[in-house]
Amino acid sequence: MQALIVSLVLVVVVLAVVSRGVRVVPQATARVVERFGRYQRVLEPGLNLIVPFVDTLRPSLDLREQVVTFPPQQVITKDNLVVGIDTVIYFQVTDPRAATYEIQNYLQAIEQLAVTTLRNAVGNLALEESLTSRETVNSQLGAVLDEATGKWGIKVARVEIKGIEPPVSIKDAMEKSMRADREKRATILTAEGEKAGAILQAEGRAQAAVTAARGEAEAAVLRAEGEATAIKTVYDALHAANLDDKLLAFKYLDKLPEIANGQANKVWFVPSDLTAVATSLVKAVKGVGPA
Repeated sequence: MQALIVSLVLVVVVLAVVSRGVRVVPQATARVVERFGRYQRVLEPGLNLIVPFVDTLRPSLDLREQVVTFPPQQVITKDNLVVGIDTVIYFQVTDPRAATYEIQNYLQAIEQLAVTTLRNAVGNLALEESLTSRETVNSQLGAVLDEATGKWGIKVARVEIKGIEPPVSIKDAMEKSMRADREKRATILTAEGEKAGAILQAEGRAQAAVTAARGEAEAAVLRAEGEATAIKTVYDALHAANLDDKLLAFKYLDKLPEIANGQANKVWFVPSDLTAVATSLVKAVKGVGPA
């Protein structure tokens, strides 16, 4: 019975020793081993063996890239205005030993270093420059933090300014200024559009007048040419018919009643040479009668 009890005790002790000597480290995680309070080594991901009751383990360190958002920081700009700035930092633990022994709390150290660096960077800029120079401020913060945290076993990948909040009064003034600028640009564009429209309309009217005048001139030339051709044709026809004055006088008198009977003719004029025409016609009739 005593042997059985001793065997059970030995089994329990062995299991306790084994459980204390075997450690499983997850992927992307590191654990620092200390022996009698002194750094021994860093456990790699997977199954690891340590000396029970001799080696102790530090808390696990996450080796993945981490994202830390810090609360808004009040920063004074070059023109003595207080703005609130939110920052986001992306970093990664690259040396577990340095991250454990070179700094007490690397998260707090990164936050304080980011705040001081941010105040120095933004303090050299005016408010408008700080609002439009985020990339410049991000680069300065990233360079300073990466250099300072290198000895802590930390790699700062990048720093981003998430938001810049100016004072309420300044924000209202900026909104009014932007609104005034937009209205000014709109007024200028409207005036330029009206000016261009008026110019186009004037040019259109001028071109239309020139075209109409050219058309009228060409039409007058064509009418004159047509009338000249008609006159020449009539003249040639009269000469070809060998008409004399007697026949023309007879045709003249023959058409006078038709002119007088026209409904639209309220007043008609008797030519001054009517007597001469009639006399000429009578003589012509007597000349063709019997002797």
